[in-house]
Amino acid sequence: MSEVENLRTEEGIKKLKAITKEAKICHFVSALTQLPLQSRPMSTADVDDDGNIWFMSKDYSNKNFDIESDNRVQLFYINNSDYEYLSIYGTAEIMRDKDKVEQVWKPIAKTWFNEGKDDPSLTLIKVTPLDAYYWDTKSNKIISLIKIAAGAIAGKPMDDGIQGNIKV
Repeated sequence: MSEVENLRTEEGIKKLKAITKEAKICHFVSALTQLPLQSRPMSTADVDDDGNIWFMSKDYSNKNFDIESDNRVQLFYINNSDYEYLSIYGTAEIMRDKDKVEQVWKPIAKTWFNEGKDDPSLTLIKVTPLDAYYWDTKSNKIISLIKIAAGAIAGKPMDDGIQGNIKV
């Protein structure tokens, strides 16, 4: 059975930053009441010191339209290399903020925003987490794999997992 360790404020933000940094890409789900769910891969631009998660997006994208009519979103991060997983439910806000764009801009973003930082279609999406849950391992991947294999051979769980709520 996995150990449960709920994280609050500073510890929670630290965990959010660690998993989002390593995973880099999340599945960003909008229009939560519509089926099938509207999910797309999105690169995280930043996680600020308050735990808000930032993305760059075109102003005419479907996700922006979805957020304008219902700002609730769900983010799913998967870092398979370290067995870290994160689910975040929150509210999204579409913004135009030149200072924040300057802070989060990376040259690769010019692929989507041809005019660079001054592209008129460039918006930022700020997601404020309302609820988050993580799954992680206490040990590194090699140790976790050994414990899983030993558990399979012994026929009993040797779970190295840790999980819990994150409140920012």
